Amino acid sequence: MTKKDVLLAIDQGTTGTRVYVFDADLDVLGSGYRDFPQHYPQPGHVEHDLDEVRRSLHEALAEALARAEQDPRFDVGAIAVVGITNQRETVVLWDRASGQAIERAIVWQDRRTSAACTARIETGLGPRVRALAGLPIDPYFSATKLEWLLDERGHRAAAEAGKLAAGTIDSWLVHELSGGALHVTDATNASRTSLMDLEALEWSDELCDIFRVPRSILPRIVASSEVVGVTRGFPGLPDGLPIAGIAGDQHAALFGQACFERGEVKCTFGTGAFLLMNTGATPVPSTHGLITTLAWKLGDTTTYALEGSAFIAGAAITWLRDGLGIIGKASDVDALAASVEDAGGVSFVPAFAGLGAPHWRPDARGLLSGLTRATTKAHIARAVLEGIVLQNIDVLRAMEQDAGHGIRQVLVDGGAAASDWMMQFFADLVGVRVVRPAMLEATVCGAACLAGLAVGVFSGTEEVRRRSVDLAVKAVSFRPQMDDQLVQEHLRRFAVAVEHA
Repeated sequence: MTKKDVLLAIDQGTTGTRVYVFDADLDVLGSGYRDFPQHYPQPGHVEHDLDEVRRSLHEALAEALARAEQDPRFDVGAIAVVGITNQRETVVLWDRASGQAIERAIVWQDRRTSAACTARIETGLGPRVRALAGLPIDPYFSATKLEWLLDERGHRAAAEAGKLAAGTIDSWLVHELSGGALHVTDATNASRTSLMDLEALEWSDELCDIFRVPRSILPRIVASSEVVGVTRGFPGLPDGLPIAGIAGDQHAALFGQACFERGEVKCTFGTGAFLLMNTGATPVPSTHGLITTLAWKLGDTTTYALEGSAFIAGAAITWLRDGLGIIGKASDVDALAASVEDAGGVSFVPAFAGLGAPHWRPDARGLLSGLTRATTKAHIARAVLEGIVLQNIDVLRAMEQDAGHGIRQVLVDGGAAASDWMMQFFADLVGVRVVRPAMLEATVCGAACLAGLAVGVFSGTEEVRRRSVDLAVKAVSFRPQMDDQLVQEHLRRFAVAVEHA
């Protein structure tokens, strides 16, 4: 390790904050994690308290640095850059003068703006929004959340007077790290708001008018890999560290998995499940219910992607643990599911927060069906794991249709991808090889790589790919084994369950 070759990466997720310290070979020198509470003030509402998120960041950072300092090669002065990846679509509104959030953040899973979205769809605005932003009108995205904060919480006058600033979590993190000096967002996060023109990569006046969001409260859009400023007054970090490498978590995971070629696909099994396919330099309009989105922006080069989002994945395993109490810890679910030969006719649709791609039904709700007196907790656990996987098959088939070609393999990452049982079931259903790297946290790895590119730790994407290939030596592959007739029966039963949901 040479001086100034250490990469510090922050992954501010939905349920917790991770901080990793990497060397230039992407070996982990130290890491820290802290979770924080989820707030559900009423059905369909999901919020985060920014003081709690801030505390989780400070504690995770302190833990990561303390662990890194046990390596004799490390000292804080060796940190070259800070990179950020984050939960997307979640919005924060803060006071420009004090820098304090004036409301809890509204989380991407939140459904409170369903009626506002439906009203706009009924007026025929859907095609225009999709043409400009690449997105359907849905409560998932940031625009109607911001509108709700301004109108329902009475902040519109202050916003229009220039007293308030708004942003997604990356914007808030940069504001925190820079001591309030910066108000920026990267193009990938901006692409998730429904307010950015996907081709111009600028805020759209037309979209801002449609969603009644003052453009003046929005941050400056920057590239995914560029120095946007420096740290100032942030506990645990020296002043003057470059802040660079910003990307929404799923875009960072695509980059961290080195999916740099057109047609390469990854699926992150985190709180939700998110599939992205690199589509190259041109946005591919979806006609099968997917999202046309940004992959990343590097300098003047823009790469696009197709995305399918399932809002609940690992969160369903958490529900088994915390909601139903049928497992003691998340890692118990594999053994419990494998203790029965099948799900006993039980089907599970993970629509706790509505159905995402390709259905886009915010009114859908989770469904557990086929229960009999013979149903056990093992059958339910197996049905939940099956449902987490099954919801992604429709997305992958839609992706193949939009792209005009088949998928050769799927790279997976995220905490829930640690389940061998679930990854084998995924390979069986999708019919291609599923590859899981030794480093499951591809999101934070991608943030580190984007940041390292910005300051010259990496010379380019080819060097990043070489580092990724080195890590892939320890990857685990899962190949299809299931009889096709059984695959089709799984798909048929799930399709029926989705109709009922």
